[in-house]
Amino acid sequence: IHNLKAIRHGFQIGEQNSGCFWLPSYHDMGLIGGILEPMYINGPSTLMSPVSFLQRPFRWLEAISRYKATTSGAPNFAYDLCVEKISPEQMETLDLSSWTLAFCGAEPIRPETLERFARTFAGCGFRKDAFYPCFGMAESTLIVSGGRGASELRKFTIDRKALERDRVVPITADDKNSLTLVNCGKPMIDQTIVIVNPNTFKKCAQDEVGEIWVSGPSVAKGYWGLKDETEKTFNGYIADTNEGPFLRTGDLGFLQDDELFITGRLKDLIIIHGSNHYPQDIEVTVDSAHVALQSGAGAAFSITDDGKEKLIIVQEVTRQGRQAVIDEMTSAIRQAVAEKHDLQVFAIVLVKPMSIPKTSSGKIQRRATKTAFLNGELDVVGEWQAE
Repeated sequence: IHNLKAIRHGFQIGEQNSGCFWLPSYHDMGLIGGILEPMYINGPSTLMSPVSFLQRPFRWLEAISRYKATTSGAPNFAYDLCVEKISPEQMETLDLSSWTLAFCGAEPIRPETLERFARTFAGCGFRKDAFYPCFGMAESTLIVSGGRGASELRKFTIDRKALERDRVVPITADDKNSLTLVNCGKPMIDQTIVIVNPNTFKKCAQDEVGEIWVSGPSVAKGYWGLKDETEKTFNGYIADTNEGPFLRTGDLGFLQDDELFITGRLKDLIIIHGSNHYPQDIEVTVDSAHVALQSGAGAAFSITDDGKEKLIIVQEVTRQGRQAVIDEMTSAIRQAVAEKHDLQVFAIVLVKPMSIPKTSSGKIQRRATKTAFLNGELDVVGEWQAE
């Protein structure tokens, strides 16, 4: 109930608002956002199957247009799919002027994705100020933080090289080492966010990246029947002040003026030569390296080889891209990663479309992809490995 109240307060919605959702009801965002929240505010909600959206992304925006929905949203990849799959002829039939709150969460939010979506559908009545980036997780029921700018997407550009050392250093967007992050807003009512060093359990300074810890009425008591996991995850105490308990989210980020910026997942961090590299940043570099590579459909991770951490790239190709030259694609990937991240790729595996493991909400499953790589279970189109 507290999280439903927090969503109503943060979204500033009531019975006059209507929703439209395709996320599955067994996913926290689909269940709470699509079913329970509309019941809480006594507002209508239009539901559709995730399969219907994935098969034809136009159906999502068509439903928003037809039923004049004011509130809807999805993970980052869904906005990309709409840009890629909806034709100009289909756009002419859409009226998105009713859509005043477009939330985005559940996976890393790419500023270029939201900017591209806003440009593409501006002619349909979509306004950029509708975007509501947010952060949350099932252990805290759903939403933890969120917010939006008055007219523009709120962003913060930092030095990628400094980030490798867990430092937050502002930099201009045109610098070759720049990385732009989307602002995920302030904590929801009665929620507290602190940034903590995951090794020392001490609070981080404002210019340091650390693990995001959360407390508040929306946080669960623990995992049913899993005492050890509950103790590890739900009972974080700050070493130098003994504040707690906190939920250890496993996400990394920092606060600027009490607003949250996410940098990645602690368990997904790639550490090579003592520097931290975030897989989602490498994946963005990879899928834009060649036109035949599928956007938002790659996984970067490391393996231990001869006592050293080595970078592995698994990337889907487009259906048309299966006819492209393998050497050309792998060479483009290696060059892009070297130039942008100063990293040498150890192995590249190009796989068939829709073959990389994903969650029910469409997030890439890096650990499952890594397991498939190690077990030789990927649907390989082509591959390359350093000698």
